[in-house]
Amino acid sequence: MFQLGKTIVSEDIIEKDFVCNLSACKGACCIDGDAGAPLEQEETKILETIYPKVKPFLRQKGIEAIESQGVFITTEDGELETPLINGADCAYVIFDKNNVALCAIEEAYNQGEISWKKPVSCHLYPIRVKDYTEFSAVNYHRWQVCDDACTLGKELQVPVYKFVKEALIRKFGTDWYDELEKVAKTF
Repeated sequence: MFQLGKTIVSEDIIEKDFVCNLSACKGACCIDGDAGAPLEQEETKILETIYPKVKPFLRQKGIEAIESQGVFITTEDGELETPLINGADCAYVIFDKNNVALCAIEEAYNQGEISWKKPVSCHLYPIRVKDYTEFSAVNYHRWQVCDDACTLGKELQVPVYKFVKEALIRKFGTDWYDELEKVAKTF
């Protein structure tokens, strides 16, 4: 671990390789698991605002889940997350013609309907950020469904932090990312 500003960063984001391999995993991270995507407080307001423009991109099951649970949920622990369809798929998941899970929010963004790409936690994955009072912990989240992404990342020699560069800059800023790159050169 090392410190960058008000973050404590796992060395794994520099030392481990990762490149999403959607043709292999089919977007399993959006349909497996037992929780929705973590959300920041500001993102809940964005979801409320953009939902009418995202709705046409959603599957009927997603619309039903969102309209019964809300555009976001609050867990028993007070965490904010995207709602799930029957405790599995993220309610915002759609599928392409090859049955690959995609994000309806990101599709609305790609089509120019909205200016917000998707929740930052999704954009950052496989990095997870946990905010504490004095600092934020920046960790690599290892999950078996992403084994093919690890293999592809190793083949292409792309460390995690480079794979999620745009998302890290979105979350922490360009100066923070530039400092991260300086640290990475020392490894």
